[in-house]
Amino acid sequence: MDAIALRGVTKQFGDVTAVDGLDLAVPEGEVFGFLGPNGAGKSTTINMLLDFVRPTTGTVKVLGRNAQAESVAVRQRTGVLPEGFDVYDRLTGRTHVEFAMESKDVDGDPDRLLERTGIADAADRKAGGYSKGMRQRLALAMALVGEPKLLILDEPSSGLDPSGAKEMREIVRAEAERGATVFFSSHVLGQVEAVCDRVGILREGSLVAEDSIADLRDAVDGGERLVVNVAGSADAVDLSGVSALSGVSSADAVDGEIVVSCDADAKPAVVDAVEGAGVAVKNFRTEEASLEDLFLAYTEGDEPQEVRA
Repeated sequence: MDAIALRGVTKQFGDVTAVDGLDLAVPEGEVFGFLGPNGAGKSTTINMLLDFVRPTTGTVKVLGRNAQAESVAVRQRTGVLPEGFDVYDRLTGRTHVEFAMESKDVDGDPDRLLERTGIADAADRKAGGYSKGMRQRLALAMALVGEPKLLILDEPSSGLDPSGAKEMREIVRAEAERGATVFFSSHVLGQVEAVCDRVGILREGSLVAEDSIADLRDAVDGGERLVVNVAGSADAVDLSGVSALSGVSSADAVDGEIVVSCDADAKPAVVDAVEGAGVAVKNFRTEEASLEDLFLAYTEGDEPQEVRA
């Protein structure tokens, strides 16, 4: 069964179309990264999953239930870490978690959840004195109440230091191993790449890509790049001869190195062409295109291109 299923979903606010004919399916047990530039419709989509906003057209199902007609039942089985979570200043961290348990009518140990998210030592402090990172950890503890079937995490690493971000990734993996579905929206693409089974990229309210990161690389011919380190300044190298080679799609000087997107069999010719431009090649290496490269390929072109699994 799909944990999330949207069919033909459109949401309009007056003359503005925030989400446009969105079809999206996230199977149970998957960690799904939901990406897009600001204004792409990500927050509107999440709000429709939680019945905070209702679609203009189309159907939204969450955990096999209609997200509008059965919203209470959906929320009982869903843990949410919202973007911009704010605390009740006068309540302690433990009281926040206890409140979440009461709201879901579940039993549990709030201290265990606070320990799991790294703020057990602040359980009895008023949350108004928490740092941004501590508030984020508290929000995650509240989202984990009741072992939810679905976790919706909107910018979960916001405010976290590298150690906190690592702990958050470990929790996401542990929840997936438990059998939960994780719907993960973030601008920190490295975090998404580290934990997600598949990603969907939203652009101007439409889903322009939905696949594993490896298959997205293949779809945009961005599987590998040849990075060439040269003696002297890479910015001064004339790359016109490299760009003209068969099998080369781009050649640029980036951070003191020459970065070439090319077919595998074009790599020897690329190295020869760089040396032919009058510079010595010190060494070279092959890198896979990052999720950031793929994200830019799908969101900065003239027209969206649909790629589905």
